[in-house]
Amino acid sequence: MAQQFTAPKFPIVKPSIYNELRKRVQDYFDKEGKESTGNLKLYTKAFVFVGVLLAVFVHVVFFTPAWYFALLECLAMGMAAAGIGFNVMHDGSHGSFSKSDILNKTAAFSLNILGGSAFMWNIKHNQIHHSFTNVDGVDDDIEAGIFLRLAPNQKRYFFHRLQHLYFWVLYCILYIFWIFFADYKKYFTSKIGEVPIGKMKWNNHVVFWSGKLLHFALFVAVPIYVVGFLPWLVGFLVMTFSTGLVISIVFQLAHTVEHTHFPMADEETNKLPDEFAIHQIKTTANFATNSKIVSWLVGGLNFQIEHHLFPKISHVHYPAISKIVKSVCQEFGVEYNEYKTLPQAVVAHIRFLREMGKPSIAA
Repeated sequence: MAQQFTAPKFPIVKPSIYNELRKRVQDYFDKEGKESTGNLKLYTKAFVFVGVLLAVFVHVVFFTPAWYFALLECLAMGMAAAGIGFNVMHDGSHGSFSKSDILNKTAAFSLNILGGSAFMWNIKHNQIHHSFTNVDGVDDDIEAGIFLRLAPNQKRYFFHRLQHLYFWVLYCILYIFWIFFADYKKYFTSKIGEVPIGKMKWNNHVVFWSGKLLHFALFVAVPIYVVGFLPWLVGFLVMTFSTGLVISIVFQLAHTVEHTHFPMADEETNKLPDEFAIHQIKTTANFATNSKIVSWLVGGLNFQIEHHLFPKISHVHYPAISKIVKSVCQEFGVEYNEYKTLPQAVVAHIRFLREMGKPSIAA
């Protein structure tokens, strides 16, 4: 009989850095008189990204330009899809897009239109990843099968010594793998990694399959009918490869870089070494936080520490509350991992992959 999964636990400590963080951040919102959810800036971004995707989709499919321009438009669609994921779906899935529950669910459902499953994402990302970040065997975000070694305790294969070179290819195909394989595996096994997802309600089944069918109709069936199979295939690969590469890089820079930790629970007590907030800070890194362009494009996910501490606060507020988080970390003597620029973070990720591929990094 398979061993039943038991989630690790966090120790309770006093004084708690988490309590202090929540108090000071709440004081900030009370003093400024602001809501912690999205605002006009966020809604404008949502309109821009959704508008670009719709406009380019209609043009490339129904007013098909020359092949070289069509490829550029497919690339733009891929970038716009990533932008919707970062800025609309992500906030919506955390309930921080708006004060309206309906708007949050609508924003989250954008993932279904783009081929994913908001239901599976909520469990995989919100419940598992946000709770047990970088915990090998629990956090599915650091599980890449045999192709990538993303944690010190994972088994090393001989080809991992080259993973810092070939990872670009894997990241490109991530999106296709996600929407055409990974979601279905979760659905039919009722598990995300080793974590059971529980029994789905009838409406969860309906939304899962209706979303998959809607995506297939919009991004597969209709384009093939209008432009033909081969042009669709080339365009679809350009779009999905660009989306996969962008979302992979952004999410990996947050946790699988130099200086982030990969804690394991004690075998006897099943407790992790740090309280929840310190765990999140140690396993997470920020990047390019001074770049307004990067912050705008990636939906504040470059403020990943703030996001993991306060996922129900919209990313538009992260630049302000990051100052509070830094101050509290300094007071409690907790290292605040941050890379000043995007290239520095990418290099840190490549160096991490190279170290994970060396035999000296024992499993």
